[in-house]
Amino acid sequence: MTLKPKKIDWYIFKKFITTFVMALLLIILLVIVFDINEKIDDFVEKEAPLKAIIFDYYLNFIPYFINMYSPMFVFITVIFFTSRMAANSEIIAILSGGVSFHRMMVPYLVASMMIALFSLGLNLYVIPSSNVKRLAFENQYVKSKNTMVRNVHYQIAPGQFVFVESFSSWNNTAYKFTLETIEDNRIVSKLSAESAAWDSTNASWKLRKYFLRNYTEGLEDKVISGATIDTTIALTVDDFYRNSQTVQKLGFDDLGALIKTQKMRGDSNIIYAQIEAHNRFAMPLSAVILTIIGVALSSRKKRGGIGWNLAIGIALAFSYILFQRFSQMFVMTDVLPPFIAIWIPNLLFAIIAAILYRMSPK
Repeated sequence: MTLKPKKIDWYIFKKFITTFVMALLLIILLVIVFDINEKIDDFVEKEAPLKAIIFDYYLNFIPYFINMYSPMFVFITVIFFTSRMAANSEIIAILSGGVSFHRMMVPYLVASMMIALFSLGLNLYVIPSSNVKRLAFENQYVKSKNTMVRNVHYQIAPGQFVFVESFSSWNNTAYKFTLETIEDNRIVSKLSAESAAWDSTNASWKLRKYFLRNYTEGLEDKVISGATIDTTIALTVDDFYRNSQTVQKLGFDDLGALIKTQKMRGDSNIIYAQIEAHNRFAMPLSAVILTIIGVALSSRKKRGGIGWNLAIGIALAFSYILFQRFSQMFVMTDVLPPFIAIWIPNLLFAIIAAILYRMSPK
């Protein structure tokens, strides 16, 4: 089997890429129209500038949307143009001309791999930086920033533990703040305060109504109290905002560093970073898997024609996305570790792809 490109390879490749790009542009336009209709009241109420709407939001929304749904677009694209080829007896002509089904798959795989690499590049280098502007716009003009985080427990450094009953994003203040220092399995000091307000100028915390207890090895403990005190620790206000949104803004190296830090701290929010890290590789690979399924399903001429194939394709594409969302719930509920949960959809659909491929016409 020669892999040297033939006319039929270029024919399939061009159909694949052209149909994919056209479908993508059409869907993006429709989504933008529906999104504007949904958010127009927020834009008007909060007086969002037109320049910010176009360049800060929608210009950065497009790569985010493309990457999130590119596997589904790839799948529907393959189903659509391959079904048309089958309906026009082009697939039969290709196979009758001495080209094996395996050889016919080559341009499909090359095109899907190119799209997968493009998606991976967006994931690693483009989308994190574009998400910074997009999410900043959403927080300012669309969503309310006033949130409350409760029962925070962090190990901010070896032997240093922070406990916070609640944190308000409205005034960047932690309430019922406690800092414990432990050495050789013994509490050395305990700093408690009614509240701890973040001072962005000095990058420190201003504690109000504080009590500092230093535990000695003898019978006497030293207690210091006061109205206010400033303290600098390895904890910033950003640590309270670590969620599914904030990890989307981090580059791959920064995301890895955050996971390492959160593991040391025992931070439960680490699941957001771990899900994001695995998704950045799992999503692009799904384009190749779904391409194989799409060709196997639509390469035969059916009575139902293109409509029937498209219906099956859309159903499978949405089932993949739905299954992927469910797999993230397994991580959130601590049923499965992130690596296994995020890669399960790809593994399952890879098995389906292998079975369908073996059943496809040879």
